[in-house]
Amino acid sequence: MANAFFSDLLATISERGRTLLRRGDSADTKQDADGLLELCGALLSGRGEASGTALAREVLDIYGELDAAGRRAFFEGLVRDFGPDRERLSKAIEKWRAKPSDEDASSLHFASEPRRQELIRRLNRAPGGTGDLVAMRADLLGMMNGHTDLAALDRDVSHLLSSWFNRGFLVLRRIDWSTPANILEKIIRYEAVHEISDWDDLRRRIDPVDRRCYAFFHPAMVDEPLIFVEVALTETIPGAIAPLLAVDRQHLPIERARTAVFYSISNTQRGLGGISFGSFLIKQVVEELRRETPKLDTFVTLSPVPGFMPWVKQDKDLPLSDEDREVLKRLDDPKWFENPETTTLLRALIEPLAAHYFLKARTPKGKLIDSVARFHLGNGARLERINWLGDLSPKGVRESAGVMVNYLYRLDDIEKNHEAYANDGEVVASSAVKKLLKGEGRRLLDMRLS
Repeated sequence: MANAFFSDLLATISERGRTLLRRGDSADTKQDADGLLELCGALLSGRGEASGTALAREVLDIYGELDAAGRRAFFEGLVRDFGPDRERLSKAIEKWRAKPSDEDASSLHFASEPRRQELIRRLNRAPGGTGDLVAMRADLLGMMNGHTDLAALDRDVSHLLSSWFNRGFLVLRRIDWSTPANILEKIIRYEAVHEISDWDDLRRRIDPVDRRCYAFFHPAMVDEPLIFVEVALTETIPGAIAPLLAVDRQHLPIERARTAVFYSISNTQRGLGGISFGSFLIKQVVEELRRETPKLDTFVTLSPVPGFMPWVKQDKDLPLSDEDREVLKRLDDPKWFENPETTTLLRALIEPLAAHYFLKARTPKGKLIDSVARFHLGNGARLERINWLGDLSPKGVRESAGVMVNYLYRLDDIEKNHEAYANDGEVVASSAVKKLLKGEGRRLLDMRLS
């Protein structure tokens, strides 16, 4: 109610400001990138609150009407014309060099800030401005595509979004069948791990006594889930996704549940890509589950490995013999997992490769290759188990040769594990995973075949 009232109040202020602007402007604003950049300059000139809010809304509305070429021209104009005030910056540098002081350091800091950062702050004051800026950054990311000419603008936008979307602002809410339909529709649309086929499928995931769904929201985007987590309550740690999603599965009485399984975690806003919501988001969900169901004592994920097969196909330095590479060619058959001999041969190769992928493989910048692994290890989890044939859906076979993994969240170790990963890049893993890295799976195969 309070958010709705505040939004209505801002909209009223904005509309009255628009009226003032229409009366004061003798010519229509040009509906192109150049005209939009002129409006941005006017917005930075220091108008009153009502007219400034209205002008910010006008800028965002006109931006929304531009085609792709117009939006790129607008972004290029922000990079070109809305950087730091060079004269002011030069004076601040000279003053600092002449006699450095804390006051001069502060002046230098503010003088070096690009004007577009203040522009973005003012655009954020418009009704619905936060959501529009997130959508605008999604456009920006789509246009960058490896090019660096817009990188300075993206740094400024992401810097501000990181402040506005830090964990302290996020609100955790449970999603169930009583949640408003407009939000439930977005859960269906945004599900990025295991597609939700229809309303019945959604209800099976959020309504039964042994299922939970939680979403994080931002006060400025009250109807837009930013990230949501689907949870299955089970007796033991599962190794495959199909039984959890089966239409005819038997519901588990809540008094028998001992394990909470996070089987789907979806980020919903492309414009927030690369913006960290802070560590320990899963810990918040764990604490909420423990309040609801105190008998739960194990908290794990059942996670996909979306980068595994692309890595296998592209990395020429894999620890494989020529014979091994011939065996891997069997993966080209989309039904390879239906052949027992093939699955035996491939398991001996894939499991150690998966262990190598998580524990040893890195990007050129030294990061873990797998985005899901980075998320969970950054949240303080331990890599607990590699599950052979965990996901035999077409997507799972294509992306990970059917491999899924369990990340274990042990509350007493979360912060220690997070620090090990954040400070040293250490992947905390179980002894079972480490044994796979040593090639014990292949030795066991040799013993079975001999």
